[in-house]
Amino acid sequence: MQAHISYTADTGEQLVNETFGPNNIRRRTSGSAELHEVEILDGRLFLPQLSLERNGFELAEHRSAVKSFFDLDELKAVYYPEVAALIKARSGAARVVVFDHTLRSGSEAEREAKLIREPVLSAHNDYTEWSGPQRVREIMGEEAERLLARRFAIIQVWRAAYPDAADPILSNPLALADARSVAPEDLLVAERRYPHRVGQTYRLKYNPRHRWFYFPQLARDEAIVFKVYDSEKDGRARFTPHTSFDDPATPSGAPPRQSIEARALAFF
Repeated sequence: MQAHISYTADTGEQLVNETFGPNNIRRRTSGSAELHEVEILDGRLFLPQLSLERNGFELAEHRSAVKSFFDLDELKAVYYPEVAALIKARSGAARVVVFDHTLRSGSEAEREAKLIREPVLSAHNDYTEWSGPQRVREIMGEEAERLLARRFAIIQVWRAAYPDAADPILSNPLALADARSVAPEDLLVAERRYPHRVGQTYRLKYNPRHRWFYFPQLARDEAIVFKVYDSEKDGRARFTPHTSFDDPATPSGAPPRQSIEARALAFF
């Protein structure tokens, strides 16, 4: 399938992503976007070949017992342990700490009513060489330096958040770049400003070598597991740029996307 991916132009200007407002749902960004038409491959046709360590992502069958992904107490009591178990099974980590999540909707009315964020239509990676270890320090406190002495990764789990398990994602699906196709010089550091802390993310600049995948009609009982940081530098996937995109195959009248993305520290 041919579709457009929004990249960031490498102009030399400082890149900033600022989050603010009620429940941090407002965003301001600097930088210039560039749309590039690319081929986005159907990942379902490559399932035996895709892996967390080689490509940076994989698809898992994963039924959740969560009744409402908009119930914070249920998320922490039910979903976080489910995600931790999934990441342990897929990564081989000895310990997994799920530390936050983001709900997104393609409906502006729903975003305002539920104070959740919009799909991100810009290729990015959530952590950088600096901000990956820094997040461990912020979350793990006194344990951090001991944990940082060994391999760790930041792994995310993305899925549909519709109340009806029969509803797949038809609009603004998630595209992921094969980590092996991304060169270090393709990653542009962007400052990530929150009301109470400052982090970093990577924006992605265009390279025709990038190889993109997506999983069409992702169901609620499926999850994309992908790695956005790995401290190991032995050739395995370390950063997995990703973005929502406008799928030209989206049927007219398709429901707005509802998704949830959980983030976890994985210690080995």
